[in-house]
Parts: sequence; structure tokens; C-alpha cells
Amino acid sequence: MSKNIAIIGGGIIGLCSAYYLIKDGHKVTIIDKSSLDSGASYINAGYLCPGHIIPLAAPGIIKQGIRWMFNSSSPLYIEPRINIEFFKWMYAFYKSCTDKHVINSIPGILNLSLLSQDLLQEIKDENNFKFHYEKKGLLMLCKTEKAMLHEEHTVKLAIENGLVAKMINKSEIKQLEPDVEIDSIGGAYFKCDHHSTPGEFMSVLKEFLLHKGVKIFKNTLVDNFVLEGEKIKGIFFDGQHMEFDEYVFAAGPWTNYLCNKIGVKLLLQAGKGYAMNVCEETKINLPTILVESKCAITPMNGFTRFSGTMEIASINNNNIRRNRVDAIANSACSYYPNLKINEDVRSKAAFGLRAISADGLPYIGRSTKIKNIVIATGHNMTGWSMSTGTGKLVSDFVSEKNPSIDTSFYNPERKF
Repeated sequence: MSKNIAIIGGGIIGLCSAYYLIKDGHKVTIIDKSSLDSGASYINAGYLCPGHIIPLAAPGIIKQGIRWMFNSSSPLYIEPRINIEFFKWMYAFYKSCTDKHVINSIPGILNLSLLSQDLLQEIKDENNFKFHYEKKGLLMLCKTEKAMLHEEHTVKLAIENGLVAKMINKSEIKQLEPDVEIDSIGGAYFKCDHHSTPGEFMSVLKEFLLHKGVKIFKNTLVDNFVLEGEKIKGIFFDGQHMEFDEYVFAAGPWTNYLCNKIGVKLLLQAGKGYAMNVCEETKINLPTILVESKCAITPMNGFTRFSGTMEIASINNNNIRRNRVDAIANSACSYYPNLKINEDVRSKAAFGLRAISADGLPYIGRSTKIKNIVIATGHNMTGWSMSTGTGKLVSDFVSEKNPSIDTSFYNPERKF
């Protein structure tokens, strides 16, 4: 049965949801508070990385986070603030940082990541979309033995779960990256991982959706909802009232704002990440993560992107911390001694806000309190990697189909 659907959020999760909803025969309207040309969906590292099988909530992260809390240029910076929702999220996150949680989370992370890889290729082939997408694998570079031990553990888990990955030494790094000088003692290579240029996919997807009759309201803030029993009857936005059959909440960290309006509780925080693009030739061939500094490097179509850091702060904090931008650039130049990232590049750095769940797994599914919403948020640092799969699951829920994969991992009302 065809339904009239409102998607609140026009990032990659919202657009992928719209794609599969119209494919299943539904009518779709997208509402977004931005101009749909900036934010996390546009400035991310572009990875599709099933190799990232360890959730953000893992043993040791709290201890390290506390050490880094007093250094605003650290890879993970938690801005201290007095806020009850922040404290609840922190407590749930703390409880999730166990070895048991890591092992239990792996199938949920892996299944959605692998599904998303398959679906992105399918979307590209079915529609003859032209966008950059490569399957070269992902390099993890280490400077210390401690980092190497961490990567050995991750590689072991990856192999045990059917992924193609291995540890590599300095000479093997040189074979993979023959044209650049790299200061590293070794690392890991995840052949299972892919990469893309995010802005290109976003552009062709928006054009396709508009051509298919999807209505898009840009720069539009949702003012309120009209509730009738256990359902949303209507929505107020842009000075008008409209009614839909179902509502998809895919507004990234702003999904909390929507849920609060209808009395649905969701443990969610905003995590700011930064990125800058070097358009000059860097000769970097493989997408790479600098393990100690948690920085990501991606050779994209026409430029190389340098991104990273996690700044868990107020959603209304739109400041660009220059010391965090410099930390990314300086770290990259440390691993690649011949690399230059000049002042002009650094001054044009952009940021995006990721939606950070309380246990490192996304929230995807229905609410038992409000029956006609589907929540799709909380993907942490893997929103791009899990985007097409999430969109497919959203349409599965709306269309009342059996989900493409087990969705019990992503229940928005799971207990912590």
C-alpha cells in the first residue's frame, strides 16, 4: 500500500531512505533545516568500512577520553557542561564500554556495513549513476608498538568474522604506497573497505529524487507536531500545516529535538568532526587512517581530504576550533613528511555534526510510543558507511516488509 511519507533530515540517511521509499511506491517529502549542501554528509571521509567492527563504546575509551578532556586539540574531546541529557548519555556510554558489548555489537555493525556496500554498488549500476567509488581497501598506519597491538586485535576480529584484512610491515606499506614517503613502523590493511567522494553521490541522489517527484523543503525548521492518540496527525513547518501517513526522523543529532517534541526519549549527542581538502597532487593512493591521531585521509575525485577528531559538544556550538584543524594537518604532515597543508587550506576547513548514540550502534526502527514514526540516526562515525543499508531498512519498516537484516541491534528503545 502506497503511503505519504515525510522525512525530516536531508543528509545521506534521509536521501537513502527517500530512494528506497519511492522504489517501494511511496510518496516522499524531505524537510531539512539546512540548504542541503553542507554538513557531515558532505565533509566526511567517504569510507564504506566493514573493517570498522569495533563500536565507539569500547573498553578504555572513557579513561582515554578523561585524559583528553582537558586538551581541546586531542582526537577525542568531550566538552564539559552541565546538562541532564548529556549526563544520562555519558552514564549509558560508560556502561557500554565493555568487552562483552564489543563482541555482541560486531554482527550489527558488520551486517549493516556489508549490506550498504552491496546496495551502493547496486544503486550505481541500476541507475547508471556517475560518482566516484573505489574498492582499494583501507590502510591503518601506526607509529608505536601500542598502536600495532591494537590493530592486531582488530585484524584478528575482522578475520574471525570473514573479512579480508592483514597486518603489514614497512616494506609492505611501501609496496601499497610507492609514490609517497611515509613515517610509520607498520600497520594494517583492510582490503574489505571501500571509499568514495561524498559530494558526488549526494548530488546525483538529490537530482534523481527530484526527478522522481520527491518534494524537498530546504532551510526549513520543523516547528511542531499535532498528536492524535499514539500517532502524529500533522506537522507544522515553514508557516504551513501538512499531514502525512508516516514520519521518518533522520535529522542526525537534531533527531533528539524532534523526539523531545513528541515525548520520545533518545540518548543522543552531537559529535563534531572537521575536514579540509588539498587540491594539489599529494600522490597518496590509498585511503588511510593515522591510528594514533585518529585522522582519516581519503584520495577523492580531484582532491585529497584530511578529516577527523571527535568533539562531543553542544549541538549549538558552531565554532571551528583552529587548534583541532591544525592537529589534523600537523598529524598528517608527521606521517607524510613531504606533505604540505598550507594556511589557505587550513583556513577553509569545514565541520559536520555526527549523531553519537550511547553504545556505538545506530538507532533504526519504530517507536512503541508513537506508532507512525521510524527513527534512523545515531550512526556515530559510520553514517556514510551504513547509509544505503539504513535507507533500505527504513523502507522495510514503512512498507511492513521483513527487514533485509536482523534489526534487533538497532532498536531505538533498547536498554542500556
